[in-house]
Amino acid sequence: MTDNIDERAVQIAQYIIETGATVRAAGTRFGISKSTVHKDISERLARASPLLRSRVRDVLDLNKAERHIRGGEATRIKYQSGKTIGN
Repeated sequence: MTDNIDERAVQIAQYIIETGATVRAAGTRFGISKSTVHKDISERLARASPLLRSRVRDVLDLNKAERHIRGGEATRIKYQSGKTIGN
C-alpha cells in the first residue's frame, strides 16, 4: 500500500467519498482491517486533513443509517435462494 500512514488515510478517505464505500469495503479494497480503516479515518485523517475527514464522516454516517437495510436485503436474498440456517 504505502509507507506513510497519513497518506494512506487520505487515500482511503478519497476512496470512501468517491464510491460511498463502507468501512469494511474500504478495508477489503486496501488490504487492511476495518479497525485500521476506522483508526485512519477518525484519528490520522483528523491530523492530515480535517476538511476531508468531515466529508468522509458524512458518508460513513449515511452508511451507518442504512446498514439495517443492507442486512435485511442480505437476509431476503438468502431465503430466496433456498438456504436454511446453518447451511
